[in-house]
Amino acid sequence: MKKLFASTCLTFGLIGGASFASAAECGTVTIASMNWQSAEVLSNLDKFILNEGYGCEAEITVGDTVPTITSMAEKGQPDIAPEAWIDLLPDVVKKGTEEGRIVQVGSPLPDGGVQGWWIPKYLADAHPDIKTIGDVLKHPELFPAPEDPKKGAIYNGPQGWGGTVVTTQLYKAFEADKAGFTLVDTGSAAGLDGSISKAYERKEGWAGYYWAPTALLGKYEMVKLEAGVPNDAAEWKRCNTVADCPDPKPNAWPVDKIVTLVAKPFSENVGPEVMDYLTKRSWSNETVNKLMAWMTDNQATGEDGAKHFLKENKDLWTKWVSPEAATKIEAAL
Repeated sequence: MKKLFASTCLTFGLIGGASFASAAECGTVTIASMNWQSAEVLSNLDKFILNEGYGCEAEITVGDTVPTITSMAEKGQPDIAPEAWIDLLPDVVKKGTEEGRIVQVGSPLPDGGVQGWWIPKYLADAHPDIKTIGDVLKHPELFPAPEDPKKGAIYNGPQGWGGTVVTTQLYKAFEADKAGFTLVDTGSAAGLDGSISKAYERKEGWAGYYWAPTALLGKYEMVKLEAGVPNDAAEWKRCNTVADCPDPKPNAWPVDKIVTLVAKPFSENVGPEVMDYLTKRSWSNETVNKLMAWMTDNQATGEDGAKHFLKENKDLWTKWVSPEAATKIEAAL
């Protein structure tokens, strides 16, 4: 239990000394901000919490997945990659970890990066028997194609996306054409988003490719369809992800693992409270979806989104930080 101090002067002196020690212990921190919304707001959240709660001098450096993770694995810089999709560079991450340049300190998104085929929640509620891709293919009448309402539609992403290749291959694998469905090329990210928005506003049937976390799924509730088969990693690599593979098999979309990467020198030199925060700090895809939807509707920056989250979700973020840090963060908002 803390003892009462003999004088006010001594109290302020000790508090000031503790604050200075915290700042010295943390020091300058470089945080990588990837070029998508969830990573942008998370990097700004870390910056605010580390600066205001733990006396760090955190700075954001703009990057992308491949160059950032490669730099951390080879050079130990930047110090933190808050939202690292490590399945994109498994060999680089493995080598950097084994050679002692990076460490994984928990997952900011334990739900993972989720891709697949989705349907609107209102349709899933009205038809509880539709849970899998196979269930959808039994009901083309519920998902009318825009050019030919007699057929069902599976909406795809634009050319050039990996998800578009996989959706095309799964369309073949599940023999959706024989079930009376056509594959709709939405042409662009805006076209894909627009098809969902239009369906939702009219409460019409829609089935197709999308992913989480995203702002759109924070605005429109969607339900991900199960594949009805387990994931076969070897088959996924052999054919489901290869555009010209002639014989794709039904397969389940794997969940992308997302972690926070920290440079090993930083993890060894920074105070344990900072590492404890980075380990505990995580939020659900649903939470991030809603936050990004707010950011999109309000044309908010990552810094705006971070402050909005802190103001609206005290019950969540205070579990990540020490009581002393929580008091400082609240005072700074």
